[in-house]
Amino acid sequence: MLLHDHLDGGLRPATVAELASEHGYKDLPTEDVGALKSWFRDAADSGSLVRYLDTFTHTVGVLQTPDALARVASECVEDLAADGVVYAEVRFAPELHVERGLALTEVIEAVLAGFADGTARAAAAGRQIRMGALLTAMRHAARSLEIAQLAIAYRDSGVVGFDIAGAEAGFPPTRHLDAFQHIQRENGHFTIHAGEAFGLPSIWEALQWCGADRLGHGVRIVDDITPGAAGGASGARLGRLAAYVRDKRIPLEMAPSSNLQTGAVASIAEHPIGLLRELYFRVTVNTDNRLMSDTSMTREMALLVDAFHYGWRDLQWFTVNAMKSAFIPFDERLAIINDVIKPGYAKLMSDA
Repeated sequence: MLLHDHLDGGLRPATVAELASEHGYKDLPTEDVGALKSWFRDAADSGSLVRYLDTFTHTVGVLQTPDALARVASECVEDLAADGVVYAEVRFAPELHVERGLALTEVIEAVLAGFADGTARAAAAGRQIRMGALLTAMRHAARSLEIAQLAIAYRDSGVVGFDIAGAEAGFPPTRHLDAFQHIQRENGHFTIHAGEAFGLPSIWEALQWCGADRLGHGVRIVDDITPGAAGGASGARLGRLAAYVRDKRIPLEMAPSSNLQTGAVASIAEHPIGLLRELYFRVTVNTDNRLMSDTSMTREMALLVDAFHYGWRDLQWFTVNAMKSAFIPFDERLAIINDVIKPGYAKLMSDA
């Protein structure tokens, strides 16, 4: 189960190099696949969200044609399915892929075609996965209403929701109220990147002004919690915003490795996910950018097991949280929980 994964942050290093060669992109730091893989990870390890986002210059640079977009989308599905993911919402910003003249609709249709191809390839390999696309608007730009309208236009074709992303400081979500209101009027779903590089005000705006269904990251909600004895949940006191988030069961799309890289947390062991899990917030575990973090869902879960000594029941709890929070119809969510997730974890527990 994966709710927060960026298409342009999940390319295979070899694909980046091949697409750069095919399309004449000359700005890669290296053409050696192994060195390129290391470069992305090391550049993203800077501790700065701005530097982290700079790495996308290269992945976006090679994703400017329908063939490239469809290929990367297909490979994304295959990679996630091979990692055991059975449902994924993968997001991308159409406006970033028009440098060579593509229309926004051509970008969307290429990605959706790639998702369909990857799903078929995964099925042929004996792996079932359900894909949903999230259309992202860049918060520093001015195309969010247009992207929101496209999210609604393509919602019967594989797009399940809308998102805004990019640098948080100086670009509050309230700049895009018309986009969020359009989604709401059309009974759609949206998530907002908030509470990662910026603090509680961005979470408050995303929820109370914009009406977000989910929070992308949201790690700074911990700033509104006073831990109890020994820093744990026992005796912890929640401020009004934190209490609202927990009471309303607002999903938090957390990505431990990414949060560490961007400086949102100091270490995995100090990640707020530990306290938030104890306090029963609706926490989910995600990859964010698999290339930049050199990660997978398996690795993210393993990091939490090592840091917090979680067992299978804890991992099942995170997985069910994510499926409950997906932007697909209730009956589909329930079927995946009851027919796939719970039996899968039951087998893992019986084999342990």
